[in-house]
Amino acid sequence: MQDLLEPVQNVQYHGVAHEMPKPGQFLRAEHVGRILGVDRSTVYRMAERGRLPALKVGHQWRFPAEQIARLFDANEVSPHDAESRKALELAAQAAVPYLELGAELLGVTMVVTGIAGEPVIDIIHPCPWFRQNGDDPALLAACLADWKQLAEDPDFTLSFQTGPLGFDRARTFVRIGPQLVGMLVVGGIAASDDDPRELYRLDDASRAKVLATLPTMAARVSTLAAQILSGLDERTLL
Repeated sequence: MQDLLEPVQNVQYHGVAHEMPKPGQFLRAEHVGRILGVDRSTVYRMAERGRLPALKVGHQWRFPAEQIARLFDANEVSPHDAESRKALELAAQAAVPYLELGAELLGVTMVVTGIAGEPVIDIIHPCPWFRQNGDDPALLAACLADWKQLAEDPDFTLSFQTGPLGFDRARTFVRIGPQLVGMLVVGGIAASDDDPRELYRLDDASRAKVLATLPTMAARVSTLAAQILSGLDERTLL
């Protein structure tokens, strides 16, 4: 992530200019969006609402890299929070028609998982090879292990990678405020033309479209989850 970092000395915090004693490490909004798996407009809204640590540099937001990194510190994330998990499940279920349409248009397999990689909905738009072999316990176990590996991967770059099952997949995160609560994973994509399995096959333009669309789809689930969690919180208080 070093190439994403930018030294900034003069910053504006709550409208007051400050001179940093030493050059700091700051990120631009688009970089934070890539790390968090959300679009840039969402990053701006989170900054305006105080949900992300942020400073104003002129008219531009800048984000302290160390504080952004701490959002993913195990001590600050509650993956076992029961209400957040319930909100994610309800949001993913409500978003199934939207996700089904997106998966079909993009030509990918899709699934929403919890933050530890456990699926919270059924696999959406499975490729023919998976439909033929999906009852194999070994294949299902391998998928679970792969999603767990993705959840534990410290690289937040949104990109395609070839997984242990030999096909390409990518993931971005679902969040409620600053809290990571799950992942949106796409896969079932042939890593090469030599793969004889009936996987989805995407050219470079189609792959770029998937990566461009994925954060927006995850943001939709994130918004639903936040709304649902707010409702759960209100009911808890009654």
